[in-house]
Amino acid sequence: MHTVRIGVIGVGVMGERHCRVCTNLPRVELAGLADLNPARGQQVATTYDTTYFADYHDLLPHVDAVTIAASTPAHYALARDCLEAGKHVLVEKPITETVEQAQHLIALAQERGLVLQVGHIERFNPAFMELENVLEGLPIVAITMRRLSPFDTSNLDADVVRDLMIHDLDLVTHLVHQPLCNLTAWGRSIHTNAIDHAVTSLLFESGSMATLFASRVTEHKVRMIEIVADGAYIEADLLNKTVLVHRRTLPQFIDNHRITKYRQESVIERIYVPSYEPLLLELRHFADCVREGRPSDVSGHDGLQALKLAQMVAQSIESTMCQRVE
Repeated sequence: MHTVRIGVIGVGVMGERHCRVCTNLPRVELAGLADLNPARGQQVATTYDTTYFADYHDLLPHVDAVTIAASTPAHYALARDCLEAGKHVLVEKPITETVEQAQHLIALAQERGLVLQVGHIERFNPAFMELENVLEGLPIVAITMRRLSPFDTSNLDADVVRDLMIHDLDLVTHLVHQPLCNLTAWGRSIHTNAIDHAVTSLLFESGSMATLFASRVTEHKVRMIEIVADGAYIEADLLNKTVLVHRRTLPQFIDNHRITKYRQESVIERIYVPSYEPLLLELRHFADCVREGRPSDVSGHDGLQALKLAQMVAQSIESTMCQRVE
């Protein structure tokens, strides 16, 4: 397969970005798109010179693979129908609403030998990819992740845990590679009836600890990872694409009279981060997996693991939100 024909299902803000990137990827053809809103669907199809289908079933005969950027409640049915039709699938996070739905999609993809990729886009953030390189061989002591955003009414089909924190739940398990021993979480509802602000603490079998903050009620957008490792303190800004490594050293300058003029007690390494768009890397990886017949690095199993953790966090919060400590 030289050219992968991709269709996009759901062309809201994120879905239109999928269309833009697919139009510019080599050996990829944006073969069509589907959306429940005919005016919106036709507008995006005209912008990217492709075909609009009112019913996504009519799109499927024209594509090899689909990306699903519809609302979370629609993920399962859309992905199931596409896999049953023999199409490779990239579905935005969270993979589905329930664990059982995710397990069914994974089994379906395996039975048919199809790629099932989940849109945990931060895995393709160049800053995170460089962070992985920096951490190679460094034992992790503790991780702090902060994912904060202003309130936005356009994405309220999931609480802040399944909408924002799920990214960092995926990233932290990918970095630590250890079974989880303990999880505690707290949260608040501010502007909705769901969880809008959440904090969770994780303890892994290796002893590594992680504290995750997620909020959709702040007035400042933050995407930060701070890591205490054995031998370094690392700051990764996923939003501004920077990685800083702090190390303690003790070099000193001594003059001809053997008198110490100054000492330097630490050094900051500024890691080079390539300027790539994460969505471009994500969709290129998906197309390459389809073309080469290999599994994705961000598989349905990864999406399932993140969903399980998100549900554990949400359940922990819901069990403690209304309790008073006397």
